[in-house]
Amino acid sequence: MINNRSLMAVAGLAVVAWLGSNSLYTVDETQRAIKLKFGEVVEDNIQPGLHFKLPVYNTIRTFDTRVLTLDAQASRYLTREKKAVIVDSFVKWKIVDPKRYYEATSGDEQMAERLIAPRVDESLRNEFGKLELVQIISEQRDALMKKPTEELDEVMRKELGVSILDIRVKRIDLPDEVSQAVYERMKTERQREAREYRAQGQEQAEKIQANADRRRSVLLAQAEEQAQTLRGEGDASAASIYAGAYGADTEFFRFYRSLQAYRDSFKGDNNMMVMQPDSEFFRFFKDPQGGSK
Repeated sequence: MINNRSLMAVAGLAVVAWLGSNSLYTVDETQRAIKLKFGEVVEDNIQPGLHFKLPVYNTIRTFDTRVLTLDAQASRYLTREKKAVIVDSFVKWKIVDPKRYYEATSGDEQMAERLIAPRVDESLRNEFGKLELVQIISEQRDALMKKPTEELDEVMRKELGVSILDIRVKRIDLPDEVSQAVYERMKTERQREAREYRAQGQEQAEKIQANADRRRSVLLAQAEEQAQTLRGEGDASAASIYAGAYGADTEFFRFYRSLQAYRDSFKGDNNMMVMQPDSEFFRFFKDPQGGSK
């Protein structure tokens, strides 16, 4: 009898422990939960903390509400002028409505990503189809993705209970044929700019050269004028000096001028002059009394 009572007490305690462990549950700070009654949602968006449920009767499903990343595959899109671009992107998303998320995906994260991916692809395809290639390359990517993100977020909240926080473009590449065309166009543009710069440089160089030549001509003319003035003044001074010297001793001056003339005549090599003894050259070397000096 005692043994039966002990067994019943132990069994009772075990049942109580089991009921206690299966009646209480906790929701983490990074999670939200829903309560199910035989698969039907009876309570949604359960906040973090300790909560109560009926064992067997209720089932609890928890979902991670942190920001998740969907790394999309690179896709080929056409621009407004029908030029192809290859876009590699990723999506930041999170669960905001656990009940709708559960009803749409059964709480399967991979299923959610499979539903989000084609919508992102469609949104990007529509957006790139409105833009020209030059706009896609030159504009800031954050501004480019703002409108598709807002539009897709509104749709995904209603359909899946998730928020699309951001669509980011990691890389935009051009197909080989488009890359070559863009390269050739950029090359042509740079060559045109180079020709313009060279023409402008040549024009400036010619202006500088013309200005330098003009200044050179002016300086040479001024220098020549000054030189002519100085030579004239020098010649006048020399003539005045010669005139004064000639007036002081006429005979000696004539003799000096004759020596200069002979010196100039014998500047070269192998010069010879034949003169008569009674020529004018020997006149200055004769004694006034008729003899030789």
